[in-house]
Amino acid sequence: MAPRKALGAVALVTLLAVGYAATQSLMAGPGQAIDASMELALTAREPQPPDPSNRWADDPRAAELGHRLFFDARLSSNGRVSCATCHDPAREFQDSMALARGVGSTNRRTMPITATSHSPFLFWDGRKDSQWAQALGPLESPVEHGGSRAQYARVIAGHYRAEYEAVFGRLPDLREPDGVTRVFVNIGKAIAAYERRIQYGASRFDRFVAEWKERGTPPNDVLSKEEIAGLALFVGKANCTQCHNGPLLTNNEFHNTGVPQRPGVPHDRGRFTAVAAVKSDEFNCRSRWSDAKPAECGELEFLAPASASLERAFKVPSLRNVAERAPYMHAGQFTTLAEVLEHYNRAPAAPAGPTELKPLSLSATELRQLEAFLRSLSGGLSAPTKFLAAPADPTTVE
Repeated sequence: MAPRKALGAVALVTLLAVGYAATQSLMAGPGQAIDASMELALTAREPQPPDPSNRWADDPRAAELGHRLFFDARLSSNGRVSCATCHDPAREFQDSMALARGVGSTNRRTMPITATSHSPFLFWDGRKDSQWAQALGPLESPVEHGGSRAQYARVIAGHYRAEYEAVFGRLPDLREPDGVTRVFVNIGKAIAAYERRIQYGASRFDRFVAEWKERGTPPNDVLSKEEIAGLALFVGKANCTQCHNGPLLTNNEFHNTGVPQRPGVPHDRGRFTAVAAVKSDEFNCRSRWSDAKPAECGELEFLAPASASLERAFKVPSLRNVAERAPYMHAGQFTTLAEVLEHYNRAPAAPAGPTELKPLSLSATELRQLEAFLRSLSGGLSAPTKFLAAPADPTTVE
């Protein structure tokens, strides 16, 4: 299985080339920019990729179980922390905090789980290679859920036996370590089946592109002139599409963009240390707990070793619904979109490693236009309504 990419090389070249023309002509007559805009619209999104490492990824019964587990605070050491504590559906499946807090305090910002089924690597540093493996990490983290595999297996045996066995078969012998781990792994696979149902909804930008394509000319009643000018900057002068490309507005890769160190937080090397972590992960695609064949684990096969270029490189987040997800960056270093844009405009030196940014030299007006466009990317979430709230069973809610 070849590695997934958000945007093909040919399409990216086309996007950047068209972007320059868009900068010059979008306001007056943006016909030349429609190809660039179409690359960013949700209608260009490829089908959700399968997860061969999780045979239950698309099982509706697994998704139902995963929904309940996602909100169950019994899956924590203190009985007060669930996945939804940090990944709150009412807050775009994040928590609006600079640093996530579970049973203790963490050193990074909560990433939203929306559309992560399209991403080959998870977390800010990419140390997990599937949604189910990602779900297992916080459960054992001493500052997130803080519990143990045995504890969680007992929760399944005591409260979910029927639902579990309907999906995964007979509950293993929990006196055996492998039996406990098997139940633990299946908790992650059920949660992943639920998370796969959480995707981004269409925004005003998507409506703008759809009507533009249908009419042959850009509509004048969907985006404001300021937002359209911001779109021209986004695909042109501001060079945002170098990283935020494709319909999910992310290349799903890792970059050092000179984000400052957050005071009081230990030095974070980002992707540099995570490459070895994902290769040796107990639950990666090639592990005995995965349902994939070795040939289906191409992301690990083609994973380059860590190098200096990955020092303080962090994952590029999607810009969809970005205006709803302050604060920003991997440790919440910036509180507003304006601060983020000013950082990219100045391109300061990185605390460690080489920054990939170059000063943009955008004017105050251009920065305002670019922010206006980013706000047009808000489109809510696309998922079954029942999955965007806690389940009806009150015993599963913290």
